[in-house]
Amino acid sequence: MLTEYIRRRREHHDILLMTHIVLGYPKFDDSLRMIEAMVENGVDLMELQIPFSEPMADGPVILRANQAALMSGSTVDRCLAMSEAVARRFDIPFVFMTYFNVVYARGGRQFAEQARAAGIRGAIIPDLPHEEGDDLLAHMREIGVDPILLFSPTTSDARMRAIAQRASGFVYCVARKGVTGAATDFEALDTYLARCRAATDLPLALGFGVKDRRDVAEIIGKVDVAVVGSQTIRVLDERGVGAVGAFVASLRG
Repeated sequence: MLTEYIRRRREHHDILLMTHIVLGYPKFDDSLRMIEAMVENGVDLMELQIPFSEPMADGPVILRANQAALMSGSTVDRCLAMSEAVARRFDIPFVFMTYFNVVYARGGRQFAEQARAAGIRGAIIPDLPHEEGDDLLAHMREIGVDPILLFSPTTSDARMRAIAQRASGFVYCVARKGVTGAATDFEALDTYLARCRAATDLPLALGFGVKDRRDVAEIIGKVDVAVVGSQTIRVLDERGVGAVGAFVASLRG
């Protein structure tokens, strides 16, 4: 279970680090090199995004990466194959992030079975309301893939508690309204994150706007996992794959 892994790691780290890549962007060889660099530089867990043509939760940086990956030939089967290879090779948990159309087209049970067979430990599907996911969430729990659900600043306390009852592994706390990649005022999150903590005993991860060591330091003691997504792709785009490792290392100093 992801929950136990995170709790064990937190005994030795004041905050964990989860990074995000789009599988097949720019090419699958680049994705593998990024994973290698991230693991070598201390990432605790990683989101592997299966590209989708309309990634509605993602801002322009990850949107462009999704489109480019699809154009270069990224498919669900290729993503599964690569995920299996890296899950066997590296001793950290990997989770899928994708959109419900991808899951629906494959079939919920089959998607969960194939994710589990590939060594994937959980899945984040941001456009699936928990009320409409009963079958899929049940398949995932039965098969052993943690359904990682989301809180947002506009989620009511009652809805947070309802979401927490269906989540496992950890809860992904969206730092603000909007899409990935924009700036976030982390000093203003204390009340929101206190509500998140009151709603669940599961570990909390915070994403949307975490971009440097100062942001990571700002949320120590408030959540268990800092999620860095768009900024890693910006580093890749601006400085190449070779700069990714140093960037990841800089997040913890």
